[in-house]
Amino acid sequence: MTQQPAPETKIAIRKTIHNDEWWFSVADVIEALTDSADIRQYIKKMRQRDSQLDSNWGTICTPLELLAPDGKRRETNCANTEGVFRIIQSIPSPKAEPFKKWLARVGYERIQEIENPELGTKRTRALYKAKGYSDDWIEKRMRGIAIREELTDQWKKHGVQENREYEILTAEISKATFGLTPSNYKKLKGLKHENLRDHMTDLELIFSMLGEASTTQITKVEHPEGFVANKAVAVRGGGVAGIARKKLEQETGQKVVSKVNYVQVPQKNLLPKPAKVK
Repeated sequence: MTQQPAPETKIAIRKTIHNDEWWFSVADVIEALTDSADIRQYIKKMRQRDSQLDSNWGTICTPLELLAPDGKRRETNCANTEGVFRIIQSIPSPKAEPFKKWLARVGYERIQEIENPELGTKRTRALYKAKGYSDDWIEKRMRGIAIREELTDQWKKHGVQENREYEILTAEISKATFGLTPSNYKKLKGLKHENLRDHMTDLELIFSMLGEASTTQITKVEHPEGFVANKAVAVRGGGVAGIARKKLEQETGQKVVSKVNYVQVPQKNLLPKPAKVK
C-alpha cells in the first residue's frame, strides 16, 4: 500500500519504512508547510523558539537514507507520524491543517493494517517489489519476518524485556550463525542505518531464518525463563544454523557471508561470488 502526498501541497514528501512504520523527511514537511526559502534556517529558528522541541529533537528525528533530488541516496532527518505531528505544532502556518488531514489518513491506513495484518503484508511486498527485489527473494524475506515475529513472541512470553535485551539475543544468534554480530555484519556490507536483512543474499536469509527458527523451537520445548536462560538458548539455536552453514561452505568451497549489498549492486545480482574457504 503506497500513500500519496497530500493533494493540497505541491511538495512531494519523501518517506520510507523504518521499524515497520512510515518515516517522513522533516525538511520536506517543513518546506510543504512554510514559505521559507531556507529550510535549515527555519528549523534552527523553530528549535530556538520551542525549547521543548529542541530538547527532544534527537529523539524525534532519526537520520535515514532517502533519495535526494540529484538521484543519490543521502541521510536525511526523518520523523514518524507522531514526531511529524509534534513538529507541526511548532509551525504557525495555515498550510498545516491540510497536512494534518493527510497524516490522519496515513495513520488510519496504518491502523487498518494493524487490525488486518494481511494489508500490512501486502504493503510490505509491494514496497520490496517497487525497490526491484525478485519475487523469490521477497518470499524469503517475508517468511523471515514471520519467523522473527514468532521468536520475539516467545521471548516476550519467557520474561525477556524488549528492545535492548532483544538486540543482545539477536546478536548472539547472529554470532553463532555467521560468526558476526549484526553491527559487524553491517560494516562488512558497508551499511549504516539500513536494515541488514534487506541487504542479505538468498543464502544469508535462509541461514538467518534457520538460526531464529531453531531458537524458537528450543524455547518452546525447554521454556527458559528470563534473559540469562534465553541467552544460552539463543547461542544454541544460532549454533544449529552455524553448523549447517559451515557444512555447506565445506561442501561447496564458497563462503555464505558476503560483502554484497543492495546499495552496491542490482538485486538481481545479489549473489555471493565464489570464494574458496580458507
